[in-house]
Amino acid sequence: MPKREVPSGAVDDVDAVTRAVLTASRLLVAVSARSLAAVEERVTLAQFRMLVVLSTRGATKLVALADLLQVAPSTAMRMVDRLITAGLADRQANPDDRRETLLRLTDEGRRTVEDVTARRRAEIAGIVERLTPAQRLALVEALAAFNEAGGEPPAPVPDDAEPHPLGWVVEPPPARDA
Repeated sequence: MPKREVPSGAVDDVDAVTRAVLTASRLLVAVSARSLAAVEERVTLAQFRMLVVLSTRGATKLVALADLLQVAPSTAMRMVDRLITAGLADRQANPDDRRETLLRLTDEGRRTVEDVTARRRAEIAGIVERLTPAQRLALVEALAAFNEAGGEPPAPVPDDAEPHPLGWVVEPPPARDA
């Protein structure tokens, strides 16, 4: 693989770094879209995002789910209704307070999240395999710093019992002193 030339001073040029991140973002959005292709007739990106939150949080009240997704409760309810119709989520009474309803994934919903995530992981791994070991190390270091600056927790390792949501930080990270 030919080595790309990085103009001197580019690392100090916020615009050059921003363009590089935007290009990488385009690639990752394309990977994400392709990973959803097998289920796109049943699940939109917004609905998949809800499935991921339910997958990571477990049974959740509608208001909490809407808050996590930063949508109105009425919007969250319409999304939940569609997921229930598709057999990917269901409602259950809160065992601690029968007046409350909790939303959760069905087994099919959990399989959907696992399948889409596995496809995404495999495609990203294929891209990473084309990098040299030195490029991989540099990428890990750069992305770790970028994620930390953005307040995003690390992605889980395969078979991690505690997966993290796929982005969408609810609160902005605290400001860092320069």
